[in-house]
Amino acid sequence: MSQLSQKKCQPCEGIGQAYNREQARQALSAVPGWEMSEDSKVIFQNYVMKNFMAAVEFINEVAKIAEAENHHPDFHLTGYRKLKIELSTHALGGLSENDFILAAKINTLPIRLKERA
Repeated sequence: MSQLSQKKCQPCEGIGQAYNREQARQALSAVPGWEMSEDSKVIFQNYVMKNFMAAVEFINEVAKIAEAENHHPDFHLTGYRKLKIELSTHALGGLSENDFILAAKINTLPIRLKERA
């Protein structure tokens, strides 16, 4: 389990500046499966869930963690089971430790993915 998953998100206002590209790249290595946008302002993960209900249940579990951390992702559910979760610190216009903490916590959740052919 990642050390990040043991941390608590800090209030976004007053936490300083967004990570630069190198800081974000280093932090990304601690959250397997997550990717970073070209502009280094968002991290995201794509999932192909087992079915629609598995996607909705996973969104609900992530939402509980996000609410407890007061740091909220963007969810994109398309094609009934293709889920993309994006994290960014909107107050800073980029990435902060909070995004990587939440990504690490999301990585601890059980997930029902589509079985590979």
